[in-house]
Amino acid sequence: MTKEETTTTISPSPSLQGELTLPGDKSISHRAAILNSLTMGEAQILNFAPGQDCLATVTCLRNLGVRIRRTGWDNSPTLSVRGNGTEGLKEAANVLDARDSATTMRLLGGLLSGRPFLSVITGNASLRSRPMDRLIEPLRLMGADISGRGGDAFAPLVIRGKQLHGIEFSLPVPSAQIKSALLLAGLHASGDTTVCQPSPSRDHTERMLSMMGARLRREQNLIYLRPLDRPLTPINLRVPGDISSAAYFLVAGAVHPDARIVVRDCGVNPTRTGIIDALLRMGARLTILNEREEAGEPVADIVVESSDLNGIEVGGDLIPRLIDEIPVLAVAGCFARGRTVIRNAGELRVKESDRIATVSRELSRLGASIEALPDGMIIHGGKTLSGTEVSSHRDHRLAMSLGVAALVARGQTSIRYAHATQVSYPAFWQHIGQLSSCRGDSSELG
Repeated sequence: MTKEETTTTISPSPSLQGELTLPGDKSISHRAAILNSLTMGEAQILNFAPGQDCLATVTCLRNLGVRIRRTGWDNSPTLSVRGNGTEGLKEAANVLDARDSATTMRLLGGLLSGRPFLSVITGNASLRSRPMDRLIEPLRLMGADISGRGGDAFAPLVIRGKQLHGIEFSLPVPSAQIKSALLLAGLHASGDTTVCQPSPSRDHTERMLSMMGARLRREQNLIYLRPLDRPLTPINLRVPGDISSAAYFLVAGAVHPDARIVVRDCGVNPTRTGIIDALLRMGARLTILNEREEAGEPVADIVVESSDLNGIEVGGDLIPRLIDEIPVLAVAGCFARGRTVIRNAGELRVKESDRIATVSRELSRLGASIEALPDGMIIHGGKTLSGTEVSSHRDHRLAMSLGVAALVARGQTSIRYAHATQVSYPAFWQHIGQLSSCRGDSSELG
């Protein structure tokens, strides 16, 4: 049995109790590695995200000539990145492999469009099916020579780097990846780059660039960037715990009848805390403690306890702030009174799986009542879930959401392709076991 075919079986847990410190935030880890590789000097990145997505970014940067050393990869990884400025990037001897990471492909696509050499970026079958025209079109407006398969719609991407020029660009939909790609392209472009977003998306790139000395200014939904007049300054940081990873335990604690879970040192960047806002609106007993700022990012401890939830409607500007957490929010909706309606989330159709279709299908197999919509779903709460065999469709976020549902369902639930969690959260099943008095059978994870 290959890793992609692994199955884990979870039994309902009588209680969920304990404390967790989560792996580093995936979005921040990508950006910390990429941006520090452009500096003149060395930076230490503690609690770097250990999943396969961030490993893809590290491997690509090494192939571009960046000196990176990692220690403690399995538990609390530390990355040492020595940059030699943007001019220190070298043409890779082979195709760059982003694996399953759209963040890797899109951010490096923006960066490499302005470097004077040829780059080819590919990924696995899932990534090669995700839209890349939304990246190619604005980069071409900056003068980039970039093309893709299928009439410039998909990867692999072929980039012949050249001098770019700044532009004013309005994003058609909120996208932190496209926004970040344009800012990376604008660092060495001639003239200023202005990006307008229809609503706020995660702002880790802007925060980090500002800390490193970039001439960046934000006004509401506008970001203004002037080209670099000196190299970026390396910054040492500890990456906060990933709020997207915390979401599974926040929902698990809220829907379980006997739970109290404490998540330590978690990132609570306001562009990422939509899941907290949604759960509070549903009536979750959730408390944020010890709020502070570390390396320019808000951090806190979060406590969640067993709750009586009510259905809500989710849409509009809240969607970009919880787009990755919608699968597990749907699990919360299964246990809430009344209906939970999710709209304006058509982006879910082009993630690692069609998450509207796969979430609806797999939770329905457990007994949930869900209607798939073109841009979301309607969850009719209050149905009893019963364990059965389900599939993650090789989607890490669906695998973890099904794991949360299994903790409260009646009987055992077997989750196919459970090893998909390696993409973002390799220790997920271990942490489920730490909180649960019934660890289930994860012997097939291998």
